Amino acid sequence: MRHVPPPAEELALLDHELARLDARRAQLLNRRAWLLSVLRAPVAPSPLPAPVPRPYAPPSRAPSSAHGTQNVLLVLGGLLLTVAAIAFTLFSWGEMGIAGRSAVLAVVTAGALVAPALLLRRSLPSTAEAVAVLALVLTVLDAVALHAVAAPGTDGLAFSAVASAVLVAVWTLYGLLLGRLRTPLPAAVVAGQLPLVFTAWAAGASATGFGWALLVTAAADVAVATWGRGLAVRVTACAGAALTGLISLALGLGLSVSADGVSGAVGPGALLLAGAVVAVAGSWRAPGTTAVLGSVVGGLAAVAAVGGVPGAGLPWHWAVLVYLLCGAALSAVLRFPVPRPVMWGVLGASASVVAGAVLWAAPVVAAALLGPASVTAGVWSGAPEGFRGAVGLAVPWSESASSPVVLVAAAGLSASLRVRWPQALPERGWRVAAAAGAAVLGWGAVPALLAVADAPYAVAVGVELLLVAVLLALVVRRAADAVAVTCLVCALVGAMSVGLLGLAAEPATYAVSGTLMLVFAASAAGARVPAVRSVLACASVLCAVAVAGAVGASLGWSAPHTAPLVLVVTAATVLLGARLRGPVVSASVELAGAFAAVVAVGLAVTDAPFLALVLGLCGVLAAATALRPERRRVAGYPAAALFVAAAWVRLAASGVTDPEAYTLPVSVAAFAVGHVRRRRDPATSSWVAYGPALSMTMVPSLVVAWGDPHWLRPLLLGVAALVVTLVGARLRLQAPLVLGGSVLALDGLHELAPHVVQVFDALPRWAPPALAGLLLLAVGATYEQRLRDARRVRESFGRMR
Repeated sequence: MRHVPPPAEELALLDHELARLDARRAQLLNRRAWLLSVLRAPVAPSPLPAPVPRPYAPPSRAPSSAHGTQNVLLVLGGLLLTVAAIAFTLFSWGEMGIAGRSAVLAVVTAGALVAPALLLRRSLPSTAEAVAVLALVLTVLDAVALHAVAAPGTDGLAFSAVASAVLVAVWTLYGLLLGRLRTPLPAAVVAGQLPLVFTAWAAGASATGFGWALLVTAAADVAVATWGRGLAVRVTACAGAALTGLISLALGLGLSVSADGVSGAVGPGALLLAGAVVAVAGSWRAPGTTAVLGSVVGGLAAVAAVGGVPGAGLPWHWAVLVYLLCGAALSAVLRFPVPRPVMWGVLGASASVVAGAVLWAAPVVAAALLGPASVTAGVWSGAPEGFRGAVGLAVPWSESASSPVVLVAAAGLSASLRVRWPQALPERGWRVAAAAGAAVLGWGAVPALLAVADAPYAVAVGVELLLVAVLLALVVRRAADAVAVTCLVCALVGAMSVGLLGLAAEPATYAVSGTLMLVFAASAAGARVPAVRSVLACASVLCAVAVAGAVGASLGWSAPHTAPLVLVVTAATVLLGARLRGPVVSASVELAGAFAAVVAVGLAVTDAPFLALVLGLCGVLAAATALRPERRRVAGYPAAALFVAAAWVRLAASGVTDPEAYTLPVSVAAFAVGHVRRRRDPATSSWVAYGPALSMTMVPSLVVAWGDPHWLRPLLLGVAALVVTLVGARLRLQAPLVLGGSVLALDGLHELAPHVVQVFDALPRWAPPALAGLLLLAVGATYEQRLRDARRVRESFGRMR
């Protein structure tokens, strides 16, 4: 319940509150009187009265919200007045005479221009700003009215140029006089973009004239952005300089590229060169990112200016070389004392030009390297007369004649940086990167030159083989740095290219594949880095596989008959793996041999008898590898699996319907061997001891049982699988338990499948979904218990051998 004090106590509370309010009112009145005296007579302020303690009041956000509301109201009011002034100027002239119209606009404009000064004195800056914006709009309307009334016959473009220049001067003076206003000076900068453009338009200037008008405007903007007063003025000038400058440079670039001759490119070149000077001058005192971007634009404009004049008299593919040399000349900025952001920007422009030239030449290199892959129908059809005949791609070679020179020039530039690195640049990895780039560009120039010159086929093959050998020699002599890795990659790609090129003729195939095999083998023997040795050895093995395939094709053998020849390579890798020093190299060689074995299996897959032979030979090679202690676990299991697979394929290929007669003796022998080994070494896994013996018989029998319409074989297989499963569970052996259980389950599924189908056919349609739902409910209700059971089964299974 609410407490109500007695009347006497409530009266005392009211008197106390009224006395506190009176004291606070007296304090505020004294403060007000002092403020009025300060405003009316600006003299030295008297000491402030001692503060009177008052209760703490929490801070309020009312002033900020009130300020925001005030701004919104001022903006809306200014917009409404602006709309009204425009409507009055454009649509209400017919109701007033000339004197009345001029007087109304003059009075309103003068009042709007004077009002901000008075408002600033009253400490109303937001209101003054809104009225100043209105005043600026009214001055524009005054100019429109002046043209419509006082000079209707004057050219509109010329009048616009003069009016915009006058408005720039008026707004600038107005902004300087009322320095507290933030709008007039940026507005003057915006209006300053128009006078020269309108002048050029009125004079009917050409595209070059428009470009110069825009460039002079951009130069003025750069000056304002550099020395202007206020952040808003500088930002606006910077944006204007970027817009007008980029448009001017775009016009100059278009005119320079489309010029008919050298004389026609001089004018656009002068425009571009002046634009480069303006861009670099503006970047000289600009902050970091802006300076870098401006210097990039200036560097690119300088390249377009200098290179466009001689390039106009040359075909485009030679003009690219001229631009490249001009871009490379920009690196001379390192010799001059320039600000670091400007230096980085000019170097970025140089790198961009060089990269663009290299990208222009890259399709020619790609066509020369990968073109032979497109001529798949011409394998061993005869050596063509020239290199282009082996490429087969429709490349405009006559328009790409300068691509080798471009690549050589770019490689020379990178190599010069590698030899004499500038001290002004950080060396962290860039010097090595320059050397690697020089290697790639120099390597790419060789096939491009062969393609452009249409070298004879034999010369092209010999040069590309020699290039691969040179790159591998560099790889062998260097440590494992970026240059060595780059040369290695280029050598591998070049080997693939020349290998494809050699497919045009049978002798070329043998010569290329054999040479590459020997070169890679020799390089692998001389390499000092294990990883490099491994890669080179694997490449040599792959070349040997190509030689083996070529031998089979020369003998007229089919793919399955060629497979044993490919396995000769695998056998050689098995012998080499045992003799090579270093685990990385030997493992890499053996993996390459395993890949050759996979290729052999793929070749023989269409012929079942040869497939069985190949699988058996692969099993022999895997067993030979498993004789080495360090490879026993890696190669032992694949050897057993390959032998079993070979037996199955051989039985299937022979049309055997009773495989047990062949598999049981082998299984008994394998089981005896596994049992002896397990007795000698109880730690041996049951998969090693009994897995091959069990799978040798049970898997083929299961495959035959699934297609057997009689009941005897499935019954005997099920009984045998049940016995194996029980023995495995009793002796805690994984292999009998898993194999026997899997075969038993699959055999039972095969026997019960027809009856299950009949049962499902007899059930109503809703029964299967209902049973599935009940099963899910039961599993969900006992989910935790099932998880614990599964965990116990997994742990129990893991403890088996």
